[in-house]
Amino acid sequence: MKSARFRYFAPHTIAEAVQLLDEQGDEARLLAGGQSLLPLLNLRLARPSALIDLNEIQALAFIHPRNGGLVLGALTRDATLERDPLVAARQPLLVEAAHYVGHPAIRHRSTLGGSLAHADPAAELPAVMLALDAAFTLQSSTGSRTIAAAAFFKGPFQTALQHGEILTEVHLPGLPPRSGSAFLEFARREGDYALAGVAAVICLAEDGTIAQARLTLCSVAPTPLQATTAEALLRGRHPDDAAWQAAAEAVVNELKEPPADIHGSADYRRHLAGVLTRRALALAAQRAERSHS
Repeated sequence: MKSARFRYFAPHTIAEAVQLLDEQGDEARLLAGGQSLLPLLNLRLARPSALIDLNEIQALAFIHPRNGGLVLGALTRDATLERDPLVAARQPLLVEAAHYVGHPAIRHRSTLGGSLAHADPAAELPAVMLALDAAFTLQSSTGSRTIAAAAFFKGPFQTALQHGEILTEVHLPGLPPRSGSAFLEFARREGDYALAGVAAVICLAEDGTIAQARLTLCSVAPTPLQATTAEALLRGRHPDDAAWQAAAEAVVNELKEPPADIHGSADYRRHLAGVLTRRALALAAQRAERSHS
């Protein structure tokens, strides 16, 4: 099938884009990478009255250092995240997760902001944003606001974005010393959506115990899930198999109703979440220990 008719605009500035959003009304849609939106258009599951293509806005594609962390433009391609040396040095978790997004051809078109605004609960990057305690800048014709990743994702394909707003920047704080991270997922085939995915960050104290842990999951809940119970029980413990097993059990207990489909039952996804949690935490801790040596 082909898409229904729509008006097409290709602004060159953020100001022009937000003005078009105001002018075109509630039925206008933004186009970034297009990996999710274009199939919906062609199947006529989405019928926007207007399409506002952000790809000509060069000011939305950047990677800048800031206060030991990063500021990323929303139009930054996943392939860029996967290969950028500054991202690798400051936020290797993002590099690792970006590698799991689709296939190389997809990653050369898909964008960070597009993935976050689409808010697919099976996507990797929203879960990574939670794990890294990211904040998002949202721009409208009346100004801008900043919102934490934890408050941004509201439900399947639902976010805190209001009509007239564009996600323009992602802010990632720097990691503390003696930190390590890991992203693992399991899919039926490379490039498929994961049946479960886990992002882990471990920060070690001077005595070798766990000072801080961040643990988030994708594809097991209506939104990316932060495993706060598991995070809390890890603090102050020694980074060993017993700690990882306790965290995995907490995650499994927290997953009351993971999705079920022909690829995997709810029980299977719950089991996968536990296995991946143990492995991701152990790998993150190993990397944290190596960073100190």
